[in-house]
Amino acid sequence: MAPYRIRLYRDEDYDAVRSLFARGIIEHAPAMYRHVLRLAHVQLGLLALFTAVRAVAGSWLLALAAVALALAAAWPVMRSFSFSFVTEALIADLCDIRGSYMRAPDSCFWVAEAGGAVVGMVGAAPSPRGEAMELKRLSVSRDHRGHGISKALCGEVLRFAQARGYRAVVLYTSTVQLVAQRLYERQGFRKVAETSPSLFSSLICFYLIHYRLELPSRPQGFPYSCTAEK
Repeated sequence: MAPYRIRLYRDEDYDAVRSLFARGIIEHAPAMYRHVLRLAHVQLGLLALFTAVRAVAGSWLLALAAVALALAAAWPVMRSFSFSFVTEALIADLCDIRGSYMRAPDSCFWVAEAGGAVVGMVGAAPSPRGEAMELKRLSVSRDHRGHGISKALCGEVLRFAQARGYRAVVLYTSTVQLVAQRLYERQGFRKVAETSPSLFSSLICFYLIHYRLELPSRPQGFPYSCTAEK
């Protein structure tokens, strides 16, 4: 793998950052699909469908076809679920990255660069209640995972939060992002809550997991600048 470096976001990174984020989220659609198929009530529903069609039509083939059709119909639903999350982010903070992170108080955005390309990203901003720093939009290109880039990006946020005087860093990830969960837990984050963002999410047992990491006191003489690079 080409050496990488972590640097502050620049305006010319805009399209690469948004594309990287979208790809990273959509990659989880198959995991979401498998998660749904493992649910007991979904499996019972498919069994009930098979039994009902078999009883009415008197055909094993039609019953199997009905189950196959239901499985095929579930895939675009799961994929659209991922697309809706991407769309929401792209019209929110990722619509104006400089305004959201580089000009906003106590906020910053970094990218990981390798071979002249943006291969990773992460943002930091005060949590909605302002009592902690929130780690946001962490993503690393598939071809560059497993080389410590995620850990390095996470470290930038922790140092930034500590330098700004925050006593904790929080973040949200999802039920199906198992690799991300392991990464955060290795960094010392602990699960503090699980929430369901919608009724549909509750039906498919999809939860947002809230993580929190308490930080030590800020060391003396530990400045950290997030002046946007031009």
